[in-house]
Amino acid sequence: MEKGLSGKTIVLAASRKTDEMTTLIEKQGGTALVRSMQGTVFLAEKEVEPVLKQIVQEKPDFFIFTTGIGTQTLLDVATQLGIYEEFLSVIQNASVASRGYKTFGVLKKLGIQPVAVDEDGTTAGLVQSLNHIDLQGKRVAVQLHGDASPKMIGFLEEKGASVLQVLPYQHTAPDDEVVETLIQEMKEKKVDAVCFTTAIQVRSLFKYAKRSGVGKELLSLFTNEVVAVSVGKVTSEALREEGVERYVAPELERMGAMIIELSKYYTHKSE
Repeated sequence: MEKGLSGKTIVLAASRKTDEMTTLIEKQGGTALVRSMQGTVFLAEKEVEPVLKQIVQEKPDFFIFTTGIGTQTLLDVATQLGIYEEFLSVIQNASVASRGYKTFGVLKKLGIQPVAVDEDGTTAGLVQSLNHIDLQGKRVAVQLHGDASPKMIGFLEEKGASVLQVLPYQHTAPDDEVVETLIQEMKEKKVDAVCFTTAIQVRSLFKYAKRSGVGKELLSLFTNEVVAVSVGKVTSEALREEGVERYVAPELERMGAMIIELSKYYTHKSE
């Protein structure tokens, strides 16, 4: 019996657990190529310090926290700067919104009850919960992770807010040569599917493509030729924001489940 990925070349855009995923792909009869779009995420303490001092001084009306690790890092950096109490006081006196259960957990330990939370762990879910809140003329501080969230920032600015972005972790783009190689392989029909395990991988690929003038072509390839595969909700959201409407994603947000779901997709397609 032919396996689900027989004759298929599957690209892994991840940098972690690629050996395990490669083994799974090969067990399903496919060939794996690693083309990491992850780049590196680094702790940007020096860049964050002046922003934290600005927050303590300006006392924003509203705070939006989007990751647990980012929220905790801001508290840690504030401690190192000797302004923890002042920073905590600013958060406690502001209205707070939270994305994701880990973020909610960090805030709960501080005794902070958010006025808005997402329903599904996505930025779109958080935006939905903020829709009814009047932000006109409000100063809003937004903790982001890795890179800017254009959808969130655009939404806040449309609501009339003045936005201060805080990125305790910042993102360095992947190697241009690797991205160029992947796009070329997609153009030459050497790739059947691309598996993304983080939103940053999606953003990196499309950012490079737009910068190189092939953004529309890349989108067309995902629409007509190459199957986009997502590990879960946040990654799927990034694909949709970039215009990719056809993608495969598992119910269980795990890398192994993602490969099995792709195998099922091809099996059903061939029936």
